[in-house]
Amino acid sequence: MTANWISELATQIDEAFFLIGGAILLIEIAEALFKRDHVGKTFMEMLISASTQIPYLLVETLILTLGYAMYYVIAETMVPWTLPITWWTVAAVLILADITYYWEHRVAHEVRLLWTQHAVHHSSRDYNMVTGVRFGPLEGVWSLVAHLPLIFLGFAPELVFFGVIVVLAYQTWLHTELIGKLGPLEWVLNTPSHHRVHHGSDDKYLDKNYGGITIIWDRIFGTFQIEEETPRYGLKRDFDSKNPLVVWFSEWPALIRDFAGAQSWSEAWAYLVKHPGWQPARKPSDKAQPGE
Repeated sequence: MTANWISELATQIDEAFFLIGGAILLIEIAEALFKRDHVGKTFMEMLISASTQIPYLLVETLILTLGYAMYYVIAETMVPWTLPITWWTVAAVLILADITYYWEHRVAHEVRLLWTQHAVHHSSRDYNMVTGVRFGPLEGVWSLVAHLPLIFLGFAPELVFFGVIVVLAYQTWLHTELIGKLGPLEWVLNTPSHHRVHHGSDDKYLDKNYGGITIIWDRIFGTFQIEEETPRYGLKRDFDSKNPLVVWFSEWPALIRDFAGAQSWSEAWAYLVKHPGWQPARKPSDKAQPGE
């Protein structure tokens, strides 16, 4: 196997899932037009989701291209060995990319600074194929960092890119309500049912089902939740903006206010790295009094 071959295979897999997603999207559009129920709101939400690709692709072009180039520099100058591209290493990188995605995804929910980016993906009250491309502008930067350990393990950058692309491409078809539960496949694979749970803002659905291709890691690490009633999609807080700029940067104003109001550097740091919603426990004397 060659680097060009593995790159071409990744492209073919990506295109195959894109076609599957496109077919599902056409059915969703036809269904919306047929029902004529909130069709204008549905299409507006689709446009807002698609608009997030503008800043996302700009960052991909300007920043991540340099970052991916650094993968090659690190592989050639800092890693004394390179694993060959074989069927065994292809299988291994897929497994490792899948578990890496699980933790990358989970940490993006648990660290507020990273949540400012991933919250964009969760901010739609609708759930359809276009939701799958609703990304925060800097979301790819965290993915770049999270997959760096695979380079230090000796995987060629082409293999790492292959793993990243396949894990993301697989998820294209998950963002739909058209597909119900898939029987025994639900035990192993991430499915539309499992991913609908992940997008739910109901208390029992919060921070569940982080998986990429498989749902195994969620079962192992205790974050699995089966779909019961239909989720309420979107953020926990009341957010339903149709302004692209507000959607792109929805979490930044609150974080900036909290950071600026921090009473110490440690508190400011905690606002960045602790779970979204974290607030310091202050003594009554520390709180502002009426009239202050």
